[in-house]
This record gives sequence, C-alpha cells and structure tokens, in this order.
Amino acid sequence: MIAAPEQRSIDPELAGALLVHLDAQIASARRLLASILAQGKAIRARDVEAVMQKLSDVKTEMSLRATLEEQRTDLLVRAGAALGVPAPNVTLEAMTTLMPTVDSALARQRSAELRGLLSEIAREHGINRALMRQEMAFLDHLTRLIGQEPDAGYGPTGTDSKAPTYRVVDAQA
Repeated sequence: MIAAPEQRSIDPELAGALLVHLDAQIASARRLLASILAQGKAIRARDVEAVMQKLSDVKTEMSLRATLEEQRTDLLVRAGAALGVPAPNVTLEAMTTLMPTVDSALARQRSAELRGLLSEIAREHGINRALMRQEMAFLDHLTRLIGQEPDAGYGPTGTDSKAPTYRVVDAQA
C-alpha cells in the first residue's frame, strides 16, 4: 500500500531528476517527430535518398531513446523505493507526492506534453507506413505490367524490334 502523501518526505533531488528527464524525453520526441514529418514529406516527393536519410535519423533517435528508457527505469526504481512499492507500480501521480507542489505541477504538464508528442509521432508514423505501402503496391503493379511483355528488340528469333504495348485497361471483350 502506498503511504499517504502527508507521511512521505519530499525529495527535491528526485523532483529535479524527473523534470530533467522529462525535458530530455520531450526534446527527443520533438527530434523524432521532426524526422518522421520530414520522412513523410520525402515519401510524398518520392525522394528515395531523403527517405533513407530520415530513416537513419529515426534509428539514431530511437537508439538515444533507449538510454532515456534506462534513466526512466532508474527513476521508477528510486521512486518505488521511496513509496514502498515495486517500480512497475509507480505512477506519475504517485511520484508527484514525493515532490514539492510547484515541481509536481511542472511534471504533470511536461508529462502531458510528452504524451501528446508521442501520440502525434504514432499517428504520423502510421501515415508514413500507409504511404510506403501505397508506393510499394504501385511499384509492384508496374513491375507486374512490365514483366508480362517481352522487352523491345527481343523475340523468339532474337530480331523482334517492335516495342511492346502496355494496356492499363483492356477494353476488348
């Protein structure tokens, strides 16, 4: 059971560490969102090199976020010890009971901002995935169209110089 807030001691060091961590999470999420938005723009422009560069940027940022997750875990363990609960059961609300009032309000605000950024990242990433699936389906379609006809200049005798014709809609029935 979590002790009542009045029975807990305020830990300004934990408060400061949490606020710094939330700031780092927000900065990382903003970089990630910028990369994902730029990737979406590159997908729409069919700029393969830019898409790949932004994919690299996203991978780099995700590697940095792994370090942030380790820091988050450390903060949860620390708060859990102060609250007398296992780290997985620690919530932001429980953590704020260990913080001065001003810091707890800032932590809630930053947490809400971070959740909003992460939601936007998920939405934009989903859009990018759909755009890429659409582009890949189009390329697959073109490849199938091209593959069904012989190349120009190729025929059974090796001398067919007539270029193939492609029908997108076959109106002959």
